[in-house]
Amino acid sequence: MNNDGKPWSPYLAGALSGLVSIGSVWFAGKYFGASTTFVRTAGLLEKTVIPERVAQLDYFLKNVPTVDWQTMFVIGIFAGALVASIGDASFRYQALPSLWERRFGPSVIKRGIIAFVGGTVAMFGARLADG
Repeated sequence: MNNDGKPWSPYLAGALSGLVSIGSVWFAGKYFGASTTFVRTAGLLEKTVIPERVAQLDYFLKNVPTVDWQTMFVIGIFAGALVASIGDASFRYQALPSLWERRFGPSVIKRGIIAFVGGTVAMFGARLADG
């Protein structure tokens, strides 16, 4: 939201995100994204339990489980959104949007499973596209 309490135009927010993406490629030579970060974080967690398994996987030879600029980017997204929502007094804790409750009913377990499956499909597609 902006200073007068109205949400930003999605077109303006999309255009600004596009400019940040162009700047990322222009200045750093890298695209920003989150799916690789989630996979690397899972590899880091797995490495604490079964380090020899992670060292054997071809995938982790290409995508070394480490904290890098993308990890900081994802943490920054969360921190920036939190600061912005607290700053404009729009912060509220909500497990799932009310639209989900209207669409899938009051069962938290059912909605959680649907959200998990949807996230899994989206992550699979992102990783399949090497994104």
